[in-house]
Amino acid sequence: MALVKVIEVIASSENSFDDAIRNAVTEVTKTIKNVDSVYVKDFKVHVQGSEIKSFGAVCKVSFRIDESQRQKHDNV
Repeated sequence: MALVKVIEVIASSENSFDDAIRNAVTEVTKTIKNVDSVYVKDFKVHVQGSEIKSFGAVCKVSFRIDESQRQKHDNV
């Protein structure tokens, strides 16, 4: 049986929501293998005065656990 875990991350960008999501994937895949999908749960912007300063995305990232790593993750 495959084991899939989900983590929630918040990523941001000064350019766009799309860029924020790409930043989330880039950062997560630096330390997590077998990423299958990203569900964007929410969007937000940070405003200063009357200008948008950054775009944020709250993402749920799903990834498969390798059998070799399964015991380690089952104990978490």
